Amino acid sequence: MAPPRAGSAAPTSAMGRLFENRIVVWDISDSRSLFKEAYYGKPLGIPKPKDAEFDAPLILDLMEGYYLMKKKRLKVRDADGKQLSLEKMEEICVRSYTDFAEKFRVYTHLKEAGFIVAPGIKFGSDFAVYEHGPGIDHAPYIVQVEKSGARITATDMVRAGRLATTVRKQFIIAVAGEDKARVDFLAFDWWRA
Repeated sequence: MAPPRAGSAAPTSAMGRLFENRIVVWDISDSRSLFKEAYYGKPLGIPKPKDAEFDAPLILDLMEGYYLMKKKRLKVRDADGKQLSLEKMEEICVRSYTDFAEKFRVYTHLKEAGFIVAPGIKFGSDFAVYEHGPGIDHAPYIVQVEKSGARITATDMVRAGRLATTVRKQFIIAVAGEDKARVDFLAFDWWRA
């Protein structure tokens, strides 16, 4: 997201409501704004929107919601209507994701590099990464996050290769090292003989 130009107002914070492990942005204008900004979330009932001209609430996953809260683009209320602090939202994310800190570091790194990052659950990975956006192009990459020092077996690599070949994507392992500022990426290319 580019900083606002001199004389222009900074983007306002949208309001979302937490329901289990999803955040719903009910206001249509806020939903469109977030989606248009960087393809955040999915409009309810619209499988592959190509633009932000929809009349539906936006569904965000917890990772997106937490990122938007950190960027001061989203405020979140719980099911009882109480506004959640960033710290409380982080606690919810830590309970909901295995290795949340590492996954969030990779998510942030990819977002700030200009990629569109979506949950990768349907591809059996942590993230699906787009160059242009869902509905515009197919995600060329699937990303699996590993901690520094994690063991990767030959079976894991074959499984990753078969998965990536099946869905026609490049499989990438993102290693969130102990140095909090660093993320390393290992990309695998599979060749047919």
